[in-house]
Amino acid sequence: MPRTSTLDCPGCPPLRALTFDELGLIKVVEARGKQGRAEPKVVERWGDPDSSKCVLAASIDDRNSDPLLAVARRNGTVEVLNPLNGDLRFSVSNASINGVQSEDDPVAGLHLFAKKKSELASRSCTLLTCTTKGNASIRSFEVNKSAADVASTGSSRTWSVGGGGSILCSKVDGSENYFLSGGKRVEMNVWDLESCAKIWTAKPPPKNSLGIFTPTWFTSATFLSKDDHRKFVAGTNSHEVRLFDISAQRRPVISFDFRETAIKSVAEDLDGYTIYVGNGSGDLASFDIRTGKLLGCFLGKCSGSIRSIARHPEFPVIASCGLDSYLRLWNVKTRQLLSAINCAGSPEAASDKCSF
Repeated sequence: MPRTSTLDCPGCPPLRALTFDELGLIKVVEARGKQGRAEPKVVERWGDPDSSKCVLAASIDDRNSDPLLAVARRNGTVEVLNPLNGDLRFSVSNASINGVQSEDDPVAGLHLFAKKKSELASRSCTLLTCTTKGNASIRSFEVNKSAADVASTGSSRTWSVGGGGSILCSKVDGSENYFLSGGKRVEMNVWDLESCAKIWTAKPPPKNSLGIFTPTWFTSATFLSKDDHRKFVAGTNSHEVRLFDISAQRRPVISFDFRETAIKSVAEDLDGYTIYVGNGSGDLASFDIRTGKLLGCFLGKCSGSIRSIARHPEFPVIASCGLDSYLRLWNVKTRQLLSAINCAGSPEAASDKCSF
């Protein structure tokens, strides 16, 4: 039986979140009501259940005017939607870029570039995709009136970031000038997106006192601050959390263990030094990455692996979701569970990604 805990959930502030699952469904969760007393629930569901449309990665440009949501699916397509109503803006195939079938080289990372002020009036859209085999590309598209009428603007760049391993995590910094990637048998690398050139690569830790070397296997990563691309945190399959500073050294500045299962998700706080870590056994905790000190574990046990953590841009709230199909909302100050929402439309639908 899965481990569960019964807790009184006090409710949460009014908010809106999106979840994505392995059947390709996008669900809208909203909390409506008074401050601190709102009860979140699923209010909309976009799409029909189809395992070939499993959502592998998602990225949102949540601006006030004409927001966009990009999702990469298992069948090799990347869809750009309106995050307010789920309407499809356009869809493109990622398989044509690297010439490999989508089943053999699925998308591991996706980023939708935010429009600059000078581009708000245009219908252009720029996407970065990175596949498991390390095929990265940046493509721009011009969107016309209909969803089927989309054309490439010709500004396309492709390069390889794999190095013979499997890419499992990637991230674009706040300035959208640098790109972070790593995975199984692939050290963490930082790339300059203007030149598509590698500017830094990590060096693995030395052997321990017993002469045992830990194989390279990064599972998740995030930059610490939107204003600084030099510091980032990465989680490993050997339940380690590592802090890197590319201006200081190639090896981790700080490294510590968290429980005994693989790190599955890491997320940064707005303060630039607090991080949230989720693992394969459903443990969720916050750390002060400046010292590696455990600030505390979040109250209430998740009964499945945590696959995604998202920090709300305004309220002191984080969301987590994973293989138990629940979206959980937590108070970052008290680490108390505010609400748990069952997002499973069917027994197989596990919500493994979330976003505010």
